Amino acid sequence: MNDTPQDSAPRTFRRGPYEISTDRARLDLGAVHRWLEQSSYWANGIPLPTLRRAVQHSLPFGVYQGTTLVGFARVVTDYATFAYVGDVFVLEEHRGKGLSKWLMEVIAEDPRLDGFRRWMLATRDAHGLYAQTGFVPLSQASRWMEKRPVRGYVEGAPDPLADSPGA
Repeated sequence: MNDTPQDSAPRTFRRGPYEISTDRARLDLGAVHRWLEQSSYWANGIPLPTLRRAVQHSLPFGVYQGTTLVGFARVVTDYATFAYVGDVFVLEEHRGKGLSKWLMEVIAEDPRLDGFRRWMLATRDAHGLYAQTGFVPLSQASRWMEKRPVRGYVEGAPDPLADSPGA
């Protein structure tokens, strides 16, 4: 099957000095890994091989200023019914320029991701950003279940999405 959406050519979007690209070959995985591993609350301690595998099996969106990666997100999807948006970030020195909002708009408007029955994401502190592209709290949260890992990236680390430590 060579005509599946994930096999289609990478897409590029420009706005001023910035560019968003879905070209996997262009990604600076070292930069993505450093930020996620050191600065995120949700992927702190993620091993590089784990991140490499995660990116390989999802649709990545890199945000660039010239050749420098300044932001990132990825969509885990079956390209038919479901999408999970994860690992969204913009480097601190590039925040306040609307890049996160633009990144989410580009993701939401990508035709490869059109017509899904359900989109999901998890956030501790960016509800307002995601609401701008149609995300809302779960309407029937009691119907959803999760399987918590026996271990995470860092032994003994608390749930990064918990409201308070130990929750």
